[in-house]
Amino acid sequence: MASIDNLLTIMATLRDPNHGCDWDKAQTFASIVPHTLEEAYEVADAIERENWSDLKDELGDLLFQIVFYSQLGREQHRFDFDDVVSAVCDKLTRRHPHVFGPKDADGKPLSSPDWEGIKAQERAEKMPSTQSCSLLDGVTQGLPALTRAHKLQKRCARAGFDWPTVAPVIEKVREELEEVEHELAQTPVDASRVEDEVGDLLFAVVNVARHLGTDAEQALRAANQKFERRFRGVENQLRDNGKNIQQCQLDELESAWQAVKKDE
Repeated sequence: MASIDNLLTIMATLRDPNHGCDWDKAQTFASIVPHTLEEAYEVADAIERENWSDLKDELGDLLFQIVFYSQLGREQHRFDFDDVVSAVCDKLTRRHPHVFGPKDADGKPLSSPDWEGIKAQERAEKMPSTQSCSLLDGVTQGLPALTRAHKLQKRCARAGFDWPTVAPVIEKVREELEEVEHELAQTPVDASRVEDEVGDLLFAVVNVARHLGTDAEQALRAANQKFERRFRGVENQLRDNGKNIQQCQLDELESAWQAVKKDE
């Protein structure tokens, strides 16, 4: 608690109207959002690299974002850090009645785990009485697109709006790819139509990943890292042979690419 109190004091000092930091004093809820997203991705990157020293630092940076929002909330008389902590404690206790709820004489919980059901009830309680509820309520707009597609599909699947096996899902990918090819065959090509069909294709691919139990966002992050690693390998191989990658023909680049893949 002493460490948290120290961090809260540092944050308040940075925002002090007279003696604080000009940059920190100029920030708003909206202006900090890009920094928060960046810090979250840096946490994920440190975990993927299994660099625990970096992870400690990145988690501190992410915690500072929460403290920053809490300071802004306190200044505007909306909420403070204690309110944020109390809210998440209440939520975790409420959503785990099988852990924190009443037990029988043998110490067994009287309630069964129902994470999604409790979340659905919370969403319904927050919804204005004049507004109809949807299964898709609460799927945050600001999520990365692949992650949001996965969550939308998962919500619909819980209501039975889903294919029972992966085979028709894969067939849907083929169908969407054909529609992309159809748009590319038009004269002239309508860029907005191509974009629309590519979006449908990506959505279908996410659905395949979901059916296979794979997180599409994480899978693409891993694919990006693999591509970067292999491309750097191609650059190094060509450089060792005294060649400039920009002066090589495509067949030579492909040969180097295959050699790097084989070495892996």
